[in-house]
Amino acid sequence: MNPLILHADHVVCMTEDHQVLTNGAVLVGAGGRIEAVGEAPAVIAANPGVPVKRLADRLLMPGLVNAHTHMPMTLLRAMADDLRLDVWLMGYMMPTEREFVNPDFCRLGTQLSCAEMIRGGTTLFADMYYFEADIAEATAQAGLRAVCGESIMKFPAPDADSYEQSLAYTRQFIQDWLGHPLIVPSVAPHAPYTCTDDILQACADLALEFDVPLQTHILETRQEADDSWNEFEKKVVNRVADLGVFRAKTIAAHCVHVDSEDIRLLHKHGVAVAHNPTSNLKLASGIAPVKEMLERGVRLSVGTDGAASNNDLDMFEEMRLAALLVKGATFDPTALPAREALAMATRWGAEALHLGGLTGSLEVGKRADLIVVDRSPLHNAPHFERDPNSVYSQVVYATQAADVQHVMVNGQWLMRDRTLLTLDEAAIREQAADYARQIDRFLIAREGNVLNKLVAIGGLHQEESFEIQVKARLDDETL
Repeated sequence: MNPLILHADHVVCMTEDHQVLTNGAVLVGAGGRIEAVGEAPAVIAANPGVPVKRLADRLLMPGLVNAHTHMPMTLLRAMADDLRLDVWLMGYMMPTEREFVNPDFCRLGTQLSCAEMIRGGTTLFADMYYFEADIAEATAQAGLRAVCGESIMKFPAPDADSYEQSLAYTRQFIQDWLGHPLIVPSVAPHAPYTCTDDILQACADLALEFDVPLQTHILETRQEADDSWNEFEKKVVNRVADLGVFRAKTIAAHCVHVDSEDIRLLHKHGVAVAHNPTSNLKLASGIAPVKEMLERGVRLSVGTDGAASNNDLDMFEEMRLAALLVKGATFDPTALPAREALAMATRWGAEALHLGGLTGSLEVGKRADLIVVDRSPLHNAPHFERDPNSVYSQVVYATQAADVQHVMVNGQWLMRDRTLLTLDEAAIREQAADYARQIDRFLIAREGNVLNKLVAIGGLHQEESFEIQVKARLDDETL
């Protein structure tokens, strides 16, 4: 890409000093880096001959950061809803994943997710799933930036019969993708309750060996807390800390059921938390103590979780809910102001993923990961200038994903005038519909079996059964 000056009515930089420019401009260099940010007349005058793209009645800001998701699970969107978490996971998700998840499934699901994210203004995400090399490849082809984590657990997975195979796959994946301009490989032990002590320690050692992030789920449910105490006589966060997992650059998703002691421990070890308000509500997991985490200085970000439990990847919706939910839960309207909610979805999110030096704000030297938002729709009118925070309120409380007009990552346009440039939307939609038909047939056949149906809906407990054979001599009269 040749150098280009983007000239917008408002530039929301999301820097630490909360810089907002009226009639501002950003110079994107040929290498995809931001080379100047400032008042438009000064930037234009200092760079004669550089083309200027005028963005009238538009807002220029950093791209959004989705700090936790499972990209291929868009192909399972709305497949099974309004169920208990255990029934949803064990009765529907895992059986379907065992049947269908393969490299092709993961590539297509990632393409579908990337298309949705680009349309919604997300430029960076963190993923945990299977066949992560295929997810990384599809993401790089779409042009998005990502932290991609290969899931590891004590159970057989779609891409590995054992955790040893998963660890070997992850090692090779890291070696193949380390240093890529868009993809950061990572280690992703699924959760403390699905990993043994040895697995958690091995994952931490691998992350430390290559200096890559470690992603995991922590305390999404109250049941996890109870089970940890019953099995290990330790709280979840204490157990993970004692195993040395937090030596790695850890991103912990959910953290719904952390208490004050847990929060202090997370802060002490520099663990970043990915808050997932929609998924936590939909699965009835609870409400994370965001206010206390903020007060304790925990690094907070926000994510959508997978589209099978959200059911979308709309980060505007997610940060709005994050801001509103903590207010209602604490009866404090000041608990998470719009400016901080937007920071969670931009600069704080990038910092949580250990990419704050590269993206998350519009600053000289960072990569040009940015979006252009249309301020003209009725739901964005009118515009107040008296309060400098009103621009944050407008973005968080009023702006919609459909207002995103242009998206750029690493200096490359991924969407112009709402047209995707790196993905074939029609082909993706058609292939996704074909998968839906296949999955429907699979579930209909599976639920047609009474035993499987009872297990799927949670009405039957599987236990050991025994067959006893008895031989006895019978008299003829008995016959």
